Amino acid sequence: MSEAATAEQRARTGFVEQFGEPPAYMVRSPGRVNLIGDHTDYSEGFVLPIAIDEGLWLAMRPRTDRRIRIWAELTGEWAEIDLDRLEEHEGWTAYVEGMAHELTEEGEVLVGFDGVLTSDLPPGAGLSSSAALEMATARALSVTSGFDWDPRRAALAGWRVENGWLGLSSGVMDQLVCGTGMEGHAVLIDCRDLSTRAVAIPDGTDVVILDTATRRRLTESRYNERREECEAATVAYGKAYLRDLSAVELERNRLDDPLLYRRARHVVSENQRTLDAAEALADGDVTEVGRLMVASHESLRDDYEVSGSELDAMVDAALAAPGCLGARMTGGGFAGSAVALVESERLDEFLAETARIYREWTELEPSLFVCKPSDGTSVTTEENTT
Repeated sequence: MSEAATAEQRARTGFVEQFGEPPAYMVRSPGRVNLIGDHTDYSEGFVLPIAIDEGLWLAMRPRTDRRIRIWAELTGEWAEIDLDRLEEHEGWTAYVEGMAHELTEEGEVLVGFDGVLTSDLPPGAGLSSSAALEMATARALSVTSGFDWDPRRAALAGWRVENGWLGLSSGVMDQLVCGTGMEGHAVLIDCRDLSTRAVAIPDGTDVVILDTATRRRLTESRYNERREECEAATVAYGKAYLRDLSAVELERNRLDDPLLYRRARHVVSENQRTLDAAEALADGDVTEVGRLMVASHESLRDDYEVSGSELDAMVDAALAAPGCLGARMTGGGFAGSAVALVESERLDEFLAETARIYREWTELEPSLFVCKPSDGTSVTTEENTT
């Protein structure tokens, strides 16, 4: 039984234990890993993530009133939310309540549900468990409240939760790929118009998540500071967004402030790398994709300064291992996970050697696992899957 199936079964079993009957619906919402294109989404740039086969499962049944009750396996805690008295909670409950708030602001009359929440996503590893929870909540509420499911609308609501409800200056990439992922494919997202293009992962190539066993909380990190620096660079270059700044303009009008120049250089170069990687992936040129991933890590490390010693060690360990085509940090940065593109025929060697080298260098125990590109957020009943 796969990890995802195990989480699904735990959700089903847990629902029976907590509510005395089987659930009416099963909501699945994937985590994500970004192949390339970090810290570009809030500049209306380009990103190339995949929705992964690890994620959240929400076993649920509709209620007839305006209350949400969820038991979370990870914490062993209940969340009880009154949809008529939405107040900001702390922890994972804030994401559920924030989505209810945003949908209410859009005019939806919400009906509650009972649920049990399980996950096979390691919390804090940079795999976007928060976006998965936001999208799962929206999907469940679309079932109970009878509004049409629109993953782009839900993604924007999740983005507002994080920026307005929680005060995290993030982009919309995580929610959008969690909602629109496609099995076997990465998704090229234009964060200006939210258009998407599915790009197949070539046969013979695996995507491996490299969890460094280090953690950070974005709201307590330098994430917001980086965004403020990025916005300052945008103003200095006289653009609405750094998406609009060309590489020629970047150098021709080079800023006197070296820090702001480096922040802008990362965004401009990362946008181009992301577009180039999507084309190389579509052409089956995984060697070029790997080269671009390494260049992305160097830019994130040196120009945007959002890597960390463990992330650098993990990337170096992966690049020293057999079968590695490319590796880079992924996500918000500072801690969490890296991602590698690996030749399938050398996968076992890669996993063993990367873990050995990283363990030797850091004395930390990493978690390495292969992820398969998956479909986006969905709901299942006994009759159908949508």
